[in-house]
Amino acid sequence: MDPRSLAARAKALALEAGFDLAGIAAAEAPPELGFFAEWIARGYAGEMAYLTSQAAHRRDLRCAFPWARSVLSVGLQYDTPHPYSTEAPAEAGWIARYAWGDDYHDVMRTRLERLAGRLEAEAGPFRWRAYVDTGPVVERAYAAAAGLGAWGKNSCLLHPEHGSWFFIGELVTDLELAADAPRPDMCGSCTACLDACPTGALPAPYVLDATRCISYLTIELKGPIAESSREGVGRQVFGCDICQDVCPWNRRRRYRAEPAFEPRAGLLGPDLEELARLDEDGFRARFRGSAVKRAKRRGLLRNVAVALGNSGDAAHRPVLERLAEDADPLVQEHARWALRRLAPEKETAPEAE
Repeated sequence: MDPRSLAARAKALALEAGFDLAGIAAAEAPPELGFFAEWIARGYAGEMAYLTSQAAHRRDLRCAFPWARSVLSVGLQYDTPHPYSTEAPAEAGWIARYAWGDDYHDVMRTRLERLAGRLEAEAGPFRWRAYVDTGPVVERAYAAAAGLGAWGKNSCLLHPEHGSWFFIGELVTDLELAADAPRPDMCGSCTACLDACPTGALPAPYVLDATRCISYLTIELKGPIAESSREGVGRQVFGCDICQDVCPWNRRRRYRAEPAFEPRAGLLGPDLEELARLDEDGFRARFRGSAVKRAKRRGLLRNVAVALGNSGDAAHRPVLERLAEDADPLVQEHARWALRRLAPEKETAPEAE
């Protein structure tokens, strides 16, 4: 098959495998990756050593895969018809929408492997590697080059029909496939995401300072959350949807995700006190097969303590007092901070007459 026909067939097979979007990018580094080294130099990667230790590979995937010629990029919708974080009850916690259902790594990886097998059956044997947030590939950059979406000012990819609610996976191949064209800008003069971010993680359009991002603070950061950042975390206990919730393109909900991504019991607007009572066994049982397990119990309860402190509700003091006696020092310290935050204001003594 010629490169154009083979690319068309590869994308058709991707849709047959259950993906919602498919496109082709050349293996050469997209222009946007030219900013990656500066992004790291600015300190925006924070403690994410898997980014900084593989900087050369992430600037150009051919450093890791010199045999690569084309990248088949796929997308899978995960939006479900439930409230946005900005609409949920104020007393509830919030888990990012992508983590409500089954772990997307497992769902995407299984389909990518199935896709590779079907493509081999038609094109003959070829070299390939599949990635879903697990390797030295800046997936959004190659997905943007493949036309899956335009870069948004919040650094997510935007699609005119799917918004930004879609997972991305890549099949790096040594096949010669005709590349697709990237999409034009879709943000225009809109700054809704920049204006809405409560921690100032978007210092400029299209630039993310991960160290200030609530997703980083509640998932990637393994130690204490800086006290100066805790108020901005609000009630987010795993990830954050705010910059996507306010995006006008995500208000045009045209597609519903498959049942695998529907919220599991207790993950949509979870009860903070219920989460605070989880022991290790309870945590593992509650989040088995879920992306939330990445935070580990200590990370989740650290976040829950911050959310309880931000609630302003002194009724949470008893559960926070229990967390302040937790075996993990990280949980203890954040619970003590929350208790101080919920401490009743001292009454002012009456002035002497």
